[in-house]
Amino acid sequence: MNDKLSELARRRDEAMLGGGEKRIEAQHAKGKLTARERLDLLLDPGSFTEVDMFVQHQCHDFGLEKERYPGDGVVTGYGKIDGRLVFVFSQDFTVMGGSLAEAHGTKICKIMDMALKVGAPVIGINDSGGARVQEGVVSLGAYADIFLRNTLVSGVIPQVSAIMGPCAGGAVYSPAITDFTFMVRETSYMFVTGPKVVRTVTHEDITSEELGGADTHASKSGVAHFAVDSEADAIEGIRKLVSFIPSNNMEDPPFVQSRDPSDRADEELNDIIPDNPNKPYDIKDVIRRVVDDGDFFEVHAEFARNIVVGFARLAGQSVGIIANQPAVLAGVLDIDSSRKGGRFIRFCDAFNIPLVTFEDVPGFLPGTDQEWRGIITNGAKLLYAYSEATVPKITVITRKAYGGAYDVMNSKHIRGDINYAWPSAEIAVMGAKGAVEIIFARKMAAAEDSAEMETKLIDDYTERFANPYIAAERGYIDEVIEPRYTRPKLITALSMLENKVDSNPKKKHGNIPL
Repeated sequence: MNDKLSELARRRDEAMLGGGEKRIEAQHAKGKLTARERLDLLLDPGSFTEVDMFVQHQCHDFGLEKERYPGDGVVTGYGKIDGRLVFVFSQDFTVMGGSLAEAHGTKICKIMDMALKVGAPVIGINDSGGARVQEGVVSLGAYADIFLRNTLVSGVIPQVSAIMGPCAGGAVYSPAITDFTFMVRETSYMFVTGPKVVRTVTHEDITSEELGGADTHASKSGVAHFAVDSEADAIEGIRKLVSFIPSNNMEDPPFVQSRDPSDRADEELNDIIPDNPNKPYDIKDVIRRVVDDGDFFEVHAEFARNIVVGFARLAGQSVGIIANQPAVLAGVLDIDSSRKGGRFIRFCDAFNIPLVTFEDVPGFLPGTDQEWRGIITNGAKLLYAYSEATVPKITVITRKAYGGAYDVMNSKHIRGDINYAWPSAEIAVMGAKGAVEIIFARKMAAAEDSAEMETKLIDDYTERFANPYIAAERGYIDEVIEPRYTRPKLITALSMLENKVDSNPKKKHGNIPL
């Protein structure tokens, strides 16, 4: 038995080395951790249980029979984050560049199947040169096996992707289907076709970082939800993200006891809205003053900054925050912000996370660029997401709520449960100036002093319509509240809605305007 135990130890030691000391040193020289070091940081100490440590490929083409490593370039298993079960895979770039083929893909599929059975999140750490060319179509099939599982478990268990190195070609579609993607500046990139192909086809001279780096995808494409400076920062971010979300779609989000008083008022909120309705302010100042301990975990912070989304807690309960941002493009809705908001709402709805909306929106962004690129169908995505959601939905209108954007931003008409307005709220079809120019166009054209008349008419329209009371008279607003009491009002409403039950008509699935 001693000999057999020694053999087991030898094989384990071999597997732990991955591609060997030299390749580990090369990985470190690039400022990157190894697959196992990443898991050590991600999971609670001593909690990791590895699965399929000794799996190896069975390919004998192109000399691959001479290049076989235990684990086949990916470390898979399960462990805990803050005591909660998660399943993980971590690609090992030191083993054949982390390339994916049959055995590698089968390992990932196995832990995804296990995660679905027990109802636990899957966290994938991607660091791969792509498909293993020597295995040909088998590699492509392995990718597709993963894509299918990403799709089938979507909305059932949370899926998080961390890009810690290259992720190119077909490999990018797995992270794209998952719920959240982290990228590391300078060391990770994603693209369907790389700089060389781009240069050949379009004659654009571009670097990997410019084409598909962390900042590119965090600010331009929206592919990355988080861009961070180091792998340690990415892992810390994943751990915090997981703290807000349930393990599966049948559970409630984790509750964290808060010392922040539920009845806390904030006097500063009474003065946070500028007297000039066209002057910006930062909606994140409002959010932080309302949520527990001012802790707001923003998602997609650099993309479509005219809308803000993220997680926070109210009296210990996890909530999803969606807010128009007056400090960027006056908080107007456009294509990117509609997509960003819609996707976040659908995640929260899938995983039983109540939605709190802070609304200050002047409408949808006009212009040929927006119309030709599909603001109609993209704006409808946000509308669809709000309308479809059955979790508790609360809205606070802080200032502007104009036109169709009023309807879209969780109005009472699309099943908003509780709709509050501050006294500064302006709920109307459009701003006073635009309304006057339409309603009184002929009258002003005939006037001797049209400028003076326009000013008077604007003042009159503002007094009569730029307030929350007409909507409140019709029950579209449940209560006009003092801004300082926003936190206790939200907490009381969430408590009331704790056992809310709502449903949609029976169907296979809707046809969201993609």
